[in-house]
Amino acid sequence: MSVFTIEAFLAILGLVLLMLEAFAPDISRRTIAAVSIAGAALALVLFLTVVSSDTASLPGFLRPWMALDSLAMFYKGLALVITLIVLWLTHECAPYVSKYTVDGRVTELFSIPLIVCSGMMWMAAAQDLVTVFVALELVTVSFYVLVAFARKSSLALEAGVKYLILGALSTGVLIFGIAWTYGATGSLSYEGISKALALSSTAKAPALLGAAFLLAGLCFKVAAAPFQSWVPDVYQGAPIPVTTFLSVGSKAAGFVVLTRVVDAFLVEGSIIGSEVKALLLILGALTVLLGSLPAMFQQSVKRLLGYSSISHAGYLVLALACHDSIRSELSSGGIVAFYLGTYLPMTVLAFLVLAILRVNGGGEDIRDFRGLGKRSPLLALAMTIALASLAGLPLTAGFMGKLFVFISLADQAYWGALVCAAIGAAAGFYYYFRAIVAIHSSDSGLASQPLTVNTASKAGAIVLSVAIIVLGVYPKPLQKILVKDAPVAVKAH
Repeated sequence: MSVFTIEAFLAILGLVLLMLEAFAPDISRRTIAAVSIAGAALALVLFLTVVSSDTASLPGFLRPWMALDSLAMFYKGLALVITLIVLWLTHECAPYVSKYTVDGRVTELFSIPLIVCSGMMWMAAAQDLVTVFVALELVTVSFYVLVAFARKSSLALEAGVKYLILGALSTGVLIFGIAWTYGATGSLSYEGISKALALSSTAKAPALLGAAFLLAGLCFKVAAAPFQSWVPDVYQGAPIPVTTFLSVGSKAAGFVVLTRVVDAFLVEGSIIGSEVKALLLILGALTVLLGSLPAMFQQSVKRLLGYSSISHAGYLVLALACHDSIRSELSSGGIVAFYLGTYLPMTVLAFLVLAILRVNGGGEDIRDFRGLGKRSPLLALAMTIALASLAGLPLTAGFMGKLFVFISLADQAYWGALVCAAIGAAAGFYYYFRAIVAIHSSDSGLASQPLTVNTASKAGAIVLSVAIIVLGVYPKPLQKILVKDAPVAVKAH
């Protein structure tokens, strides 16, 4: 079976569910949710068991534009996992989210993520900028709808408008960069661009201008400075499942494209290699600081996690800047993928606990976490693990990702960027542990009443917590999947 079959299945299933919502409005939310979650689960099972990792398994008309290397297969799997988790989280949050929708229905939140997942999977294997652009816009336009879905919330409407305006602007910048890159290199494929940039006859100024605009457009997609201003407001206004999807899925989709673009720009002998590296170092260091320092003053947990997402994007950009200075077996793209793989469970776990509090009538401020240790020891422990991992505490998944980035910066002697990364990490310990202190502080009154947590949420919190600890103690299995030139960890039939 070709992976394209799964991608087409998800897109078609999403469209069918959208049509059912439009033409059969009496269908229950539980039915739509069950079909959507079952479809995503089936797609993940098929991907892990019967999908071929050979590009020749793709339909003939796709082979010139797609490649199923290990990086592509990892990001496709990541897209399926986060989509399945988001659909489940949407089901858990439905009672709270439905209060802010016009008709009290949330069924579109079970269909649109399937379409987004298809776009992210296509993007992971794309080998030219046109295919990337089409898949990227499929994802982005879908997120415009998802972000503003809770139309009774003024924060959601504000977030949707800001995301739409800035997203449209970034799209224009991205197209401008693609046009200049094509004009300078005569190619839209990664391979053609890298070959052209390795030739001394290629005009340097147009190529550098195209690279700058291309990177600027992609920096918006991954929330890197100076294009990160939309993140806190959008994270705060969007429904929690959508925020989770943005934080992990959208970031992963943007970084797989950014990884391939940077690999093309930094090919051996590239005429713009040194300039692109310098630009990435500046942007990465600036992103870490602009994410970490403002987070120290946030009271809203969602805004705090938004600034945290910016900071983590900075570490990933710094990893890409260390293109040829890897001490471990992982390439710079492998380090980015490993970081995102560890980022998934801790981010999802943090948003899961926040969602449970919202369902129980709580708020999103740090003050609302006071006394959580007494109200639900399990959730308090889970949130502590998630925040400690996001801070990069040793023996958690977050520590390993940051360690790879720090080692890479030290190997390349990028001391200025390393200092900025260290400052960001130190600030992270402050604002994450400020929330942890609130969780385990004593409180009284209504806040001390026990929380109602269903079995599925408890099981999800336990699984994610265990995953964080296991990846922090024994990350080798994830590393092996991402070792350069390693075979993809799926079975071919």
